[in-house]
Amino acid sequence: MIPTAYWLTNVRLETGYGYDKGAVIETKTALFNVQVENGKITQIIGADQPLETDLPKRNAHSYLMLPSFRDMHIHIDKTYFGGPWKAPSIPTEGLITRLKEEEILLPSLLPVAEERAKKLLDLLLHAGSTHIRTHCNIDPFIGLKNLEAVLRAKEAYKDKVDLEIVAFPQHGLLRSESISLVREALRSGASLVGGVDPASIDENIEKSLQTVMELAVEANANVDLHIHDPGHLGIFTFKRLAALTEEAGWHGRVTISHAMALADVSTNEASEVAALLAHHGIDITSSVPLNHTIPIPLLDQQGVHISLGDDSITDHWSPFGIGDSLEKVGTLAERFGLSDERSLGQSLKYITGGITPLNKDGQLQWPKIGDIANVVFVEATCSAEAVARRARRVAVLFKGNIVVGKL
Repeated sequence: MIPTAYWLTNVRLETGYGYDKGAVIETKTALFNVQVENGKITQIIGADQPLETDLPKRNAHSYLMLPSFRDMHIHIDKTYFGGPWKAPSIPTEGLITRLKEEEILLPSLLPVAEERAKKLLDLLLHAGSTHIRTHCNIDPFIGLKNLEAVLRAKEAYKDKVDLEIVAFPQHGLLRSESISLVREALRSGASLVGGVDPASIDENIEKSLQTVMELAVEANANVDLHIHDPGHLGIFTFKRLAALTEEAGWHGRVTISHAMALADVSTNEASEVAALLAHHGIDITSSVPLNHTIPIPLLDQQGVHISLGDDSITDHWSPFGIGDSLEKVGTLAERFGLSDERSLGQSLKYITGGITPLNKDGQLQWPKIGDIANVVFVEATCSAEAVARRARRVAVLFKGNIVVGKL
């Protein structure tokens, strides 16, 4: 453990943009000394100023300091990661195929669920993520046993990562009659209400959404729903969710994961729906699927808060995934042509909870005195380079303590 107060010396921080004929052509940086005390940033001074202190010093060797990352959609309770290599074993005919497989697979994976959850947390930490939202299966086939395994992993990693757990009725809240199980999960350590495809899985949009919101209000919990339903079926679901969000007073407490329907409608309609979601404070989390990417820059422009997640990491749903949020946002930047200095640097916000060192006008907004010292040091000269080149992670700090790497 690092002492409760110390100095990080020779820290590279962004200071502003350089312009040519009104266009951003570079990100300016300088070296600073940063004091950390009791897990927070307490002083920031230029590295050229004399540093008279009895506190310990850790040399950052001019590495760039960025806010640590957030993986806002993953399933650490059901993964092959950490065990023998295994690709998905059967062809999929859609969600129902995988759900049938889970009835047998998840109980068989239970003996290694905690161990693999920890290994997945390690993978994410080494990539720079210190805030993770995991969806955890709650269903009649596994009960609360996966949740219990994830809660043990959460306790073991409480000094390394903030872990949110979504009570996720993967087999359908109504379809699998899991309402009482989700309620029990929320009383047992899960902190968000989940759900999946009120139309195609639960086959009752209104009852499914109303039940989710009732559970959320009862437990005073936020909501995060998987909605893959396509086209206007999905759009109708979003609109009903927005209405129920307003009715419950749940502004800023609802997330739609995937939101695939937004990739199926016109730009005008997507923009209108985005404005509605923004008005009700409904966030969207995407895994940036290459073959069906929702219009993230458009949603962002309309005021929708966007976050990214890995979703599956080497499991029965998908053999892919490396647990690297910087890789994920780099893919997003490539997908939407965010290739100039400012756009690349600003895209970092999708994996930091909206935080970037500079705002779009080049004004400083991070770090500030009093900020929690959740940071990642990368081998890059600026945020834009870090995103474009998926810069090497050198060290990761959680509440001021180095949890990965060394300085």
